[in-house]
Amino acid sequence: MLNPEGKPESAAETAAPAKKHGSDLEIARAAHLRPIRDVAARLDVPEEALYPFGHHIGKIEDWYLQQIEDRPDGKLILVTAITPTPAGEGKTTMTIGLGDGLNRIGARTAMCIREPSLGPCFGMKGGAAGGGYAQVVPMETINLHFTGDFHAITAAHNLLAAMLDNHMHWGNAQDIDPRRVAWRRVLDMNDRALRRMVIGLGGPTEGVPREDGFDITVASEVMAIFCLAKNFDDLHERLGAMVIGYRRDKSPVYARDIEAPGAMSVLLQQAFNPNLVQTLENNPAFVHGGPFANIAHGCNTVRATRAALKLSDYVVTEAGFGADLGAEKFFDIKCRKAGLNPSAAVVVATVRALKMHGGVDKADLGKPNVEAVRAGAVNLGRHIENLRKFGVPLVVGINRFGTDTEEELQAVVDYCAAQGVEAYVCTHWADGSAGSEAIAARVRELADGETTSRFAPLYSEELSVEDKIRKIASELYRAGDVVLSDAARAEIRRLTKLGYGNLPVCMAKTQYSFSSDPALRGAPEGHTLEVREVRLSAGAGFIVVVCGSIMTMPGLPKVPAANAMYVNENGQIENLS
Repeated sequence: MLNPEGKPESAAETAAPAKKHGSDLEIARAAHLRPIRDVAARLDVPEEALYPFGHHIGKIEDWYLQQIEDRPDGKLILVTAITPTPAGEGKTTMTIGLGDGLNRIGARTAMCIREPSLGPCFGMKGGAAGGGYAQVVPMETINLHFTGDFHAITAAHNLLAAMLDNHMHWGNAQDIDPRRVAWRRVLDMNDRALRRMVIGLGGPTEGVPREDGFDITVASEVMAIFCLAKNFDDLHERLGAMVIGYRRDKSPVYARDIEAPGAMSVLLQQAFNPNLVQTLENNPAFVHGGPFANIAHGCNTVRATRAALKLSDYVVTEAGFGADLGAEKFFDIKCRKAGLNPSAAVVVATVRALKMHGGVDKADLGKPNVEAVRAGAVNLGRHIENLRKFGVPLVVGINRFGTDTEEELQAVVDYCAAQGVEAYVCTHWADGSAGSEAIAARVRELADGETTSRFAPLYSEELSVEDKIRKIASELYRAGDVVLSDAARAEIRRLTKLGYGNLPVCMAKTQYSFSSDPALRGAPEGHTLEVREVRLSAGAGFIVVVCGSIMTMPGLPKVPAANAMYVNENGQIENLS
């Protein structure tokens, strides 16, 4: 969008609040938000195609998404990161900062990120709307109930659970074996007490007694389908293809067998349309869908990504946690299934996180330690090596903290140069788009290079399930061996016999290490990857491989973030960030 003088609008010229650093919440509250119709107009979306949720949030209508399907795609840019640490990396902040930077230099850009889950918001991680002067707003609304998408997904998932139990109660025409029900319930909150339970107690009128449990909503197969479906018909078909249990003869029972997809679609209809918001600099951002990358596939919806690609020249998106998780699934699951062709990638690192990978305790991260940075840089190097396997050109973005020294930052730049990769020190947290101009210019050059991206998934779908697991474990995790439990081996054999052996695998693994042991930081090699369990997500189109002690229903930490939250005397939420 051009200002009256014919120059691209930017934070420095139009929208950013005066630079006075405070908390993310204080910065967000000081933002000058524009009506959502004006933000949509930057993408030439007509007002009649926008369904507003208040003044600053809107959904793009389905009829308009169908209308633009034949337009050419813009360039897709992935933002991923090193292995996360408690020190922080700022992947979402980089995604927003880079998108703002591209808009600042005149590149028509939209951002695509995931919706935050209430579990980590009230647990340990906090909000997921970016930080500093690289945020999407209204931050509080986005971090809480937003447009109700997660509630719709939770309701649709649990409606299926209720219909399944109701079917068994009223005669069980499908002859479902209560011991082989595969459909758990979900809740968008961390609650370890719900992991395992017995339901249906109390006599004949209270249902069929059986073992059950809850996952967090972001691990739901309905969430995965919501994020991978290309259109509403595809969503409905995928919902029907979900395997919810097995008959006494061990044949699979699908959601369509108990006539559930229609009602589930009713609950998901409005939620399925992408959400449009804005950055602090009034640039357009789609926030839609939100599977975790450690227990699910970790990417925003295909629908939002495809809409953004039709409406802008460049699209910056992120994939959860480190590149061994989110980026791998972005390439091997999302891009493969949706026919997406990424043009460039950015790997996010921080000096603080590299120090932790180099053996420094969190309490000592403020002290200069160039040697620890160099020691921890092997983790960054491993992610660089891994991303190259997918054929996508990349750069490194260093999120600068106030405690970083010039020597430490230069150590990272020098390390990357030795790996043949350019690294850029970015200050968008403090400076908005002015702090990401340099990396934005280079990313645009990479994305525009017609012959530089030779994207290809890591493995062929024709490989066996076990060979796919071993391929990821050996080439990306550098595992020396993979040990599958007897139950996992048996399930792989059964799923292969049922015809699901050609599906990609979705690794559920700790985000804190390349291994299945969260204590192994840096770049461990020769470790053993332990596969505990295998789960089919037939509607989503992948097989979940559960490694180590990872849980699909997280628990709260000893001191959860919820302890510090409250509504102040002015009706404002405090400590939500």
